[in-house]
Amino acid sequence: MYLIIFDVDGTLLDSQNTIVHGFETAFSAVGLPAPDRKTILSIVGRSLEEAFQDLVGPEHTHLVAQMADAYRTEKIARRTSGLDLDPLYPGACEAIDRLHARPDVLLGIATGKAMRGVRYMLDVHDLHGRFITIQTADTSPSKPHPDMIVRALRETGAEAIKTVMIGDTGFDMSMARSAGVHAIGVTWGYHDHSQLVTEGAERIVHTFDELVLAINEVLEITEEAV
Repeated sequence: MYLIIFDVDGTLLDSQNTIVHGFETAFSAVGLPAPDRKTILSIVGRSLEEAFQDLVGPEHTHLVAQMADAYRTEKIARRTSGLDLDPLYPGACEAIDRLHARPDVLLGIATGKAMRGVRYMLDVHDLHGRFITIQTADTSPSKPHPDMIVRALRETGAEAIKTVMIGDTGFDMSMARSAGVHAIGVTWGYHDHSQLVTEGAERIVHTFDELVLAINEVLEITEEAV
């Protein structure tokens, strides 16, 4: 069996606007000026507390827990109100369905989101039943630690050589490299091409159509099999 693991924010979901809003709300809650948009998006993929720690530095470590709570509270409130309906990137659903239809392919998720956020995505976009393994920040250390992929391999019984991580950040590529699996970087997310390559991407793709072909090449699957 082949295992294809997807990151969520910046890879499947175009969630940049809601993420930036959440971070701005959290900084406002503790009376600190929020970083610019590019800086905020540069840490997407990290677990929430680690992301805030990276942004505020050691002098404001004591505020990290409060900021993370403010972010989560704002997210829950907006979702309850029917807001934060982050769209899937063009072609994402079609690619997922195409891969999911194959009897020799398993799909997974490895994300810095909490499981609550993943379930919300599955509900909003009717993606239940596609992903056999879902790894989140609730149970694993922050990317680029390889624990999420290690857990996914253990849960599915897949071999590392037959597994690929799909993501938009250097954190995803580094995590894949540390876990001994293949890595494909996508350019529609939050880290640039050079950073993806530096951190271990074997292929770089610009569309979901290209992604399916890259998966074929990296995992050495014939076109007929995918």
